[in-house]
Amino acid sequence: MPRATYLAWLVAASLLAGGCAGPSPRPPTPASPVVADSAPAAADLSGIDVVFLSTMVGHSERTLQIVRLARDRLRDDALRTLAAAIEVTEADELSAMRGWLPTSGPGASAAAGHDHAGHGDDAALDRLRAASDADVDRVLREVLADHQRAAADLARAQVGVGRDERVRDLARRIDKSRSAEVQLLSGYDDQVSGVPGAPRSS
Repeated sequence: MPRATYLAWLVAASLLAGGCAGPSPRPPTPASPVVADSAPAAADLSGIDVVFLSTMVGHSERTLQIVRLARDRLRDDALRTLAAAIEVTEADELSAMRGWLPTSGPGASAAAGHDHAGHGDDAALDRLRAASDADVDRVLREVLADHQRAAADLARAQVGVGRDERVRDLARRIDKSRSAEVQLLSGYDDQVSGVPGAPRSS
């Protein structure tokens, strides 16, 4: 799904927040790992927080599809290590976010409506499937950089409009981690070309 659509969801939810926001946000809490003990109560989440979490669930599910489709074919060790780290991180976040989302009550319909929302067509997966062994590293870098850039954009928007501070903290960490990944993926060719005698992976 295009980044503009993600942001449109957030804008729409923010306009509706007055009618479905629920209790006022809690005071800021220190940044901490995404664990069950720090999870916000699902019943206290505002509509904008539910939209963000459910959208990120779908986005992370697609990330895992992308990484798992290419991981066994990657030729470059550094890229393989990065892909493995992304898989572990997003699988952990995915489990936590699913636990945060409401399963009943007013927010559940928003979660159901935006979860598994597609997050783009299958063109990225098709590109990876069609990539030759010699080209799969480059295709993964391009596909994953674009995908993670969309996640960073969404998370950055959530920081500005989110209600629950713990969800906003998650959004900050997603923005930071995905932006760093994009920088690594996008700067890969420059890093390789700057090392004398270093072969390109694709």
